[in-house]
Amino acid sequence: MSDGSRDAGQAIDAALAERMDMTAQGRASGLRLRDGVLSLVLDVGGLDPAGRDALAEKVTQAGRDHPGITDVRIAMTAERSAAPVIVAVGSGKGGVGKSTLAVNLAVALKRLGKRVGMVDADIYGPSLPRLLASEGQRPEAEGKRLIPVPNAQGIPMLSMGHLAKPGQAIAWRGPMAGNALGQLIDADWRGTELLIVDLPPGTGDVQLTMIQRYKPAGAVIVSTPQDLALIDAARAISFFDQAKVPVIGMVENMAGYVCPHCGEVSDPFGSGGAEAEAAAMGLAFLGRVPLDIALRRASDEGQPPAAGDDPVGAPFRAIAERVAHWLDAQRTGAPIG
Repeated sequence: MSDGSRDAGQAIDAALAERMDMTAQGRASGLRLRDGVLSLVLDVGGLDPAGRDALAEKVTQAGRDHPGITDVRIAMTAERSAAPVIVAVGSGKGGVGKSTLAVNLAVALKRLGKRVGMVDADIYGPSLPRLLASEGQRPEAEGKRLIPVPNAQGIPMLSMGHLAKPGQAIAWRGPMAGNALGQLIDADWRGTELLIVDLPPGTGDVQLTMIQRYKPAGAVIVSTPQDLALIDAARAISFFDQAKVPVIGMVENMAGYVCPHCGEVSDPFGSGGAEAEAAAMGLAFLGRVPLDIALRRASDEGQPPAAGDDPVGAPFRAIAERVAHWLDAQRTGAPIG
């Protein structure tokens, strides 16, 4: 176990470190303690599902038995020889809800059985730490590789938001941003088979670095229904086409608003624009996500609706099923229908 396990919260005392090391049989690393919540990475390589669950239960109980700890959060990893498959989530412009879609897509894919990790590639405006309630945590490092930060959803993740000071402006030229992206993607993603990368809006240096160094298996494009957003979404699609990265499909976000008082449906951003654009470009339409105050509140609280079974999370679960089907078809060579 790494003995340099610290975060911006409480120090890890020697007794706790020893207890967790013995209980986890040397498989635990990256211990962090904040507000009574102990987070750690558990290497479950070589264990069958029953063995993984049993070890995680023992580690959880050992942590909760330690004075001052109220909860234990575990991110399971396992040694894998292959790099994770990358799915990029992009948009032509900002403000279309791309990061919210990316987080909920990752959570929903995990619920479908995928071993998912996340990279917040929006170097200048990282938002995933808030969306996954991991603000204030800093990643550990083993050698030159970062160890992803765990969270309550069990999705290992990395973001510049974990490395920069809160509220700090990041004013880097393209090469520096590209190098930062490399640190995030070249991290220790053991046990992760699918990496969801939340790209910054547009088609700039970070996107070019991603395409050149870490070619994604596919891309999901997010747009709102109005023409102005669709024009920029078409540019993003053209970018991926030129780079020979398949576009899995389009998502129409902020599509319709149901008044909580009278039940009337209105379309402040229009309706059906992304679906029509997808059809015109010969792309799959993955689904639409309506405007909902419950989604905004849950996102601000770091509780992705896709983690639950209520109606707010249903659109994300449906989109994730279509993305998973596409990925499975690419892996097996089966037709997509």
